[in-house]
Amino acid sequence: MAHPATLLYQPPPGLPAVHHADDCLLVVDKPSGLLSVPGRLPIHHDSAQLRLQAVFGPLWVVHRLDMDTSGLIVYARTQEAAASLGRQFESRTVGKTYEALVWGRPPSDRGLIQLPLRLDWPHRPRQRVDVQRGKPSTTRYERLPDPGLSATQAAWERVRLHPLTGRSHQLRVHLSAIGHAIVGDRFYGRPGPSPTAEISERLMLHAFELTLLHPITGEPLCCQSPVPF
Repeated sequence: MAHPATLLYQPPPGLPAVHHADDCLLVVDKPSGLLSVPGRLPIHHDSAQLRLQAVFGPLWVVHRLDMDTSGLIVYARTQEAAASLGRQFESRTVGKTYEALVWGRPPSDRGLIQLPLRLDWPHRPRQRVDVQRGKPSTTRYERLPDPGLSATQAAWERVRLHPLTGRSHQLRVHLSAIGHAIVGDRFYGRPGPSPTAEISERLMLHAFELTLLHPITGEPLCCQSPVPF
């Protein structure tokens, strides 16, 4: 497998769809294949943040989605909002819910994955399970009925994921570690046909719900994005 730095970056065109916009924050729907923020290399400069800043002005980053993951992400529009949202993410009071297609059937309808993670330095940005030096990481999952998959597609299962911590690549590493890698995962998965031919090149992981407290009003803000697979 090629080192990530050698992979050709070809982000999809266009501005991410905006789900909520006010003077404090933006909640947008990032497409798979687009970086959340600019990368270190010039070829990785294009990102959701820069595209949105060209329209909305300066934005502060408070969390990120993997390049291959699609779905909801929030950017702050002021330093005060960034500080408030940062505290919410740090205290783990932000609700984040994902859906994914995974290889095989997890062992139970509902489960908790608790495996410490750290950077796999020789193969960065990949992460790895490390019970000695890894940071505590917890993911809750539940299997979902999927009438769209036929009996001949029993190799895949639809799951809902709730990361209780926010480690890099957490969902991808956790699912792979229990033997049920996310379909289309080029870092932690295995080769095989996609259950949905028209999007066979993408990671089947989508951040479909994001719930937080508005930095000014304190009222709950909940956004949802339709799962595209």
